[in-house]
Amino acid sequence: MKPDFGLTANDYARYRAGFPDSFFERLKKFGIGRPGQSVIDLGTGTGTLARGFARQGCQVTGVDIARPQLDQARLLDRTEGLTIDYIVARAEETGLRGQSFDVVSAGQCWHWFDRTLAAREAARLLRPHSMLVVAHFDWLPLAGNVVEATETLIESHNPDWGLGGGMGMYPHWLHGLAENGFDGLETFSYDVVVPYTHEGWRGRVRASAGVSGSLPEDKVRAFDDALARLLAADYPGEILGVAHRVFAVVARAQ
Repeated sequence: MKPDFGLTANDYARYRAGFPDSFFERLKKFGIGRPGQSVIDLGTGTGTLARGFARQGCQVTGVDIARPQLDQARLLDRTEGLTIDYIVARAEETGLRGQSFDVVSAGQCWHWFDRTLAAREAARLLRPHSMLVVAHFDWLPLAGNVVEATETLIESHNPDWGLGGGMGMYPHWLHGLAENGFDGLETFSYDVVVPYTHEGWRGRVRASAGVSGSLPEDKVRAFDDALARLLAADYPGEILGVAHRVFAVVARAQ
């Protein structure tokens, strides 16, 4: 499956929760996110991770192949009074000058890249001994929870999806980074609960690769109607507490 996240841009901007503030607090122990640092965020999408760094006082550049996502990112930046530079480019070949950044970040996207090429490009962009952070903020399908039910519904509408059942941990990223210009690798993970209204959860799920990112509009509508019925019948509370896991790999450029 090769989703087009440009098709999800509106829902993505409105409904996908960014990394929690606690994530940026944890990065501080690695010296990541200090005011004045130059950060490039690969696969930035609507800029959720980029804005997190900008709020810390970093000078941020966001890179993505989907221009509609970057258009939404700029709108969201303006609502917060933030200034972030965006360029349309592949993470594997940004075209930017080497050794220009203190931090390379990638949130919710490393699995979509050619990871060998992306790691080499990250190493090229970083100043010596600077830092890379590859991070994920995934919903968790646990027995009987709304995520498990939602994933089952996605699979029934999109059998090609194939991304269900994950547990939000990616230790296999470490091997590729160690082979392509990085050392001093560390990881951390922790769980949080994110509140969603029914409308918010439907929008969040529509913004995913398995729905708007890969289904035609009529099938997206059919899925969304089915999810609305499922939530009303089985999860009628006003607010859904949706389990998520934060996972990050931090590595130093050699």
